[in-house]
Amino acid sequence: MGYGQHQSFYLRDRWLSKAMKPLKYDDRFFYDKEAFEKIGLGKNMVQSLKFWVVATKVAEEKFNERRKKIHRLTTFGRLIDKYDKFIQFNDTASIIHYHLAKEKEPSTVWYWFFNELIENNISKGELIELYINWVYSVEDKVISDKSLKRDIDCLIKLYTSGRKSDDPEEVIQSPLNKIYLLQEKKGAISKNHPSIEQIGISALMYSLLDYKDIYDLKTITVSEISYQKGLWGKVFNMRRSDIIDALTTLSTHPRNPVKFVRTNNLDTVHLPQITPLNFLEFEYQRKLEVLL
Repeated sequence: MGYGQHQSFYLRDRWLSKAMKPLKYDDRFFYDKEAFEKIGLGKNMVQSLKFWVVATKVAEEKFNERRKKIHRLTTFGRLIDKYDKFIQFNDTASIIHYHLAKEKEPSTVWYWFFNELIENNISKGELIELYINWVYSVEDKVISDKSLKRDIDCLIKLYTSGRKSDDPEEVIQSPLNKIYLLQEKKGAISKNHPSIEQIGISALMYSLLDYKDIYDLKTITVSEISYQKGLWGKVFNMRRSDIIDALTTLSTHPRNPVKFVRTNNLDTVHLPQITPLNFLEFEYQRKLEVLL
């Protein structure tokens, strides 16, 4: 699993666009000694950005034919570079969050916080203690407590930095603060229940379709969507009532509707046969048509 790879820097506004531009032409960009000068970031920030492009699924790390590490834009990365490179849509921010939180690698603290942690309201000190104890319970190797504390700090800042706060010095914005998943006040950390609009209905469908492809499913129940790790109730902290409202909305999608069957206390969702990335491109095109 992954700890501390963000170098204590949370993802900043426009960082992904800074990375996507050179990666389209140079898959060894992150190993260029002059990379920090070319994109105007400090050397440690460039190392942090190398983590973020992989963790958000904007790029993937591979080996080329000479067994050297390279980074190539994924299909998802190419889509957001084309349609929303500055992460202006809530849907894009929510999909990035989903990529961070859906699985243990490489952004372990995000997976733990949204899938394993039961508490919705907790002090920061208790949060750090619970995370350290969980890591100790699942890891054979020793992980520095300082590194784990930095993971918690980075997670909190990713969802709160740049939002209106009592701190006049807090001006560096995170692209994920707009989905209101988390808040910090006087040392207390709270998971919010964001609205469907704050998350974005397209992001919700994308995550369902991605889950469908991972587990080769055709149907899924509302209970699974509510309580299964990697799905809405966990990753987006959605209430069951909001989940049902979102599914009802998705059942009227003009091209790829879900079929929502509510019988015998077993609410079943039949998923359309489209890939998450094809669905996402269709949705981006629809959004741009509305804007134009």
